[in-house]
Amino acid sequence: MSEDHEEAGGAAHRSFGQTVLGWWRVNIGARDSAQARALAARLRRAGPVEALSERAVQDLARLIHAGPAQAEDLARLVRLLAEIREHDSAPLARRLGDGVLSELRFQRLMRAEGEERDALLRRAIAMAERRCNVAALATDLWRWDDATRTRWCFHYFGAEAPVDAVKETTE
Repeated sequence: MSEDHEEAGGAAHRSFGQTVLGWWRVNIGARDSAQARALAARLRRAGPVEALSERAVQDLARLIHAGPAQAEDLARLVRLLAEIREHDSAPLARRLGDGVLSELRFQRLMRAEGEERDALLRRAIAMAERRCNVAALATDLWRWDDATRTRWCFHYFGAEAPVDAVKETTE
């Protein structure tokens, strides 16, 4: 199913990543809009509570059915998405390969958790020219489990992930 077809299908028929991408395009990705640039700037500087106090973030929470239990994950997600300026077909891990991010820094990112992971991801996004597949990154950040990290390892080194790793992350 093409990206455009999925977007035309409405939020009820879209994947998590496509829903977030649609939200990102309207609220942050519209770089010609002063309102989108201002929201992105506020989110980049925001703490968790400040990020969650934005109406657009609450709109996203409703779209993805995120409740209070996911508040911290939602705040992290939007703060990192605010770092991206351009949607690209390539996942972030693939864009980081080929010497953009050293193997040691990549390994550190794969081991990191919490605030350290977020700081490393911010730097990685900047190193990738603030461009990557927003839908894939959103899905990966929301899950961030062993299957996600496994897929990132394969993408970083320019290979396709084994079918089992891909299947686990799409179910």
